Amino acid sequence: MPNVVFVVPFAMDASLRFVRAAAALPNVRLAVVTQEPPERFPDDLRAALAGHATVDDAMQSDQIVAAVRQLLGALGGRVDRMIGILEPLQVPLAEARVALGLPGASVDVALNFRDKARMKTLLRQHGLPCAKHCLAARAEDALAFAERVGFPLVVKPPAGAGARNTFRVNSRAELDDALRTMPPRPEKPVLFEEFIQGEEYSFDTVTLGGRHVFHSISRYAPAPLDVLQNPWIQWAVYLPRSIDDPKFGAILDAGPRALDVLGMHVGLTHMEWFRRPDGSIAISEVAARPPGAQFTTLLSYAHDYDFYQGWARLMIHEQFTPPRRKYSAGAAYVRAQGNGARIVGVRGLAEIQRELGELVVESKLPREGQAPTGTYEGEGYIVVRHPETRVVEEALRRIVETIRVDLG
Repeated sequence: MPNVVFVVPFAMDASLRFVRAAAALPNVRLAVVTQEPPERFPDDLRAALAGHATVDDAMQSDQIVAAVRQLLGALGGRVDRMIGILEPLQVPLAEARVALGLPGASVDVALNFRDKARMKTLLRQHGLPCAKHCLAARAEDALAFAERVGFPLVVKPPAGAGARNTFRVNSRAELDDALRTMPPRPEKPVLFEEFIQGEEYSFDTVTLGGRHVFHSISRYAPAPLDVLQNPWIQWAVYLPRSIDDPKFGAILDAGPRALDVLGMHVGLTHMEWFRRPDGSIAISEVAARPPGAQFTTLLSYAHDYDFYQGWARLMIHEQFTPPRRKYSAGAAYVRAQGNGARIVGVRGLAEIQRELGELVVESKLPREGQAPTGTYEGEGYIVVRHPETRVVEEALRRIVETIRVDLG
């Protein structure tokens, strides 16, 4: 029976879904390292855990190591695996595994995925298409890059996640403002990239023993950067039923090669990429962890397969049986609009229920009195599924056009 430690800094619903899947695997003894007290975990999940260690900062490898050693008594004196899903956690996890002699991605490989400037340099060195970039340690570096590449540019931290703290600058004046707001320094450089026009997708994969055994493609509508810069936009993502379209040929070739270059050996990864109007592609960035924003849920519905438990089995037992795509699935993210600290009304739900109720397979609906999340995922979501992609696309369009969440 493998003894497994799951590092889960915060008891968020999305994270606990993965913890619950790991705890449900037969013949696995699971403990957690977290910043949360035990009572933040649901009673049934807490009962399924062999141990619970609390730390001040679960993103610090030395604290993870100390917590794992604290859990040895509950785990029979032995730990076999240590896992976690959050992007900022991947490097500390790798460092802690090295200190404890546990298997998993090396620190160098974790840095290849976490440091987006390092990632793009590696990809370009191996002839893989990605956005031009500059890791600016001084304002002069950014200005020279803008002169060379032109506007618009994308500005982001080199170790960002989920497009957080990412924005677009369209002119020299906006760049000057950005340099004042986020001044690059040698100890804290800022990543500048060319802005790529085109359709944005994800390429989600499973790698086992260095072989790429599964892939999926999802389409964003609109692109995440547009969503971030316009808090009123309600957006959607969907998985087409078929991904055999010739227009996906370039990413089906480049995606696995990029993962090889970055050193992926075992894991579920999330790659964001663009398809330009001329058909060429550019890889934006890759994360060595399961996708967020309900993507893992969508993968599950599209394949009639529990990808939460599939990820846990992959990471703990290094086993994965690729499922067949049976449906198209998509999620619409509903976001609050207006000024105010609380939701005062949600319009259009009854209409959507009447029109699309038979397509809805999961939802988390906003409630009156709820505070806005302030994140790009918004105040709730609705997941739909159907064998035909066009039906899913139309349903998502109706949802984002019809539902309105009002602040007041």
